[in-house]
Amino acid sequence: MTQRQLPYSFCQADNILAIMQHMPNRTIALKQIKDEVVNLTQSPLYTERIKNKMLPVIGEGNHQAKIMFVGEAPGRNEAIYGRPFCGAAGKLLDELLASVGIPRQDVYITNIVKDRPTNNRDPLPAEIEIYGPFLDRQINIIQPAVIVTLGRYSMIYIMTKFGLQHKLTNISNMHGQLFTTTTSYGPLAILVQYHPAAALYNGSLRTTLAKDFQALRQYI
Repeated sequence: MTQRQLPYSFCQADNILAIMQHMPNRTIALKQIKDEVVNLTQSPLYTERIKNKMLPVIGEGNHQAKIMFVGEAPGRNEAIYGRPFCGAAGKLLDELLASVGIPRQDVYITNIVKDRPTNNRDPLPAEIEIYGPFLDRQINIIQPAVIVTLGRYSMIYIMTKFGLQHKLTNISNMHGQLFTTTTSYGPLAILVQYHPAAALYNGSLRTTLAKDFQALRQYI
């Protein structure tokens, strides 16, 4: 090994060591969130979860993901398996990810609300207030470079959280747009998207979603 190679080798080893030291910390912190949500008895959705023998849906994916997807609340399939976007909307999300060359395992996927609202209704403001802090912690732990909002409630929550509420209009005007801001850990881009479930009821939105997803190519 030459002297020229030595600095690179040591630098590479230091980077690997730093990553290995940081990964368990993120995993432990995310596990703490899961444990808290599992025992979130003060949530009105907790009783429904227990009564219907459902599971909370915390999130899944790469704990060091550059791209984070935030939906609104889990549906029935998600609450049965405890996984986000594992039903028909999830299948479409997988197709959209594949269309821009992003493996699902490379991203992190979650929702604002971690328990299924009754009959898949929209999440209530009180429910968003209860579960929102858990999402805030997930964002701080994972530190994504991009957050993709899926649906109107996600769009409003994330844009407001990062001080961009003055830019809010209807999602029909905002979808496909990138908004940039700065966080405590660095720059962040927010990409507004329709929820994939919307395309299941309105087939014309599939083309729109596929076109809007192209904006993610620059972050691969």
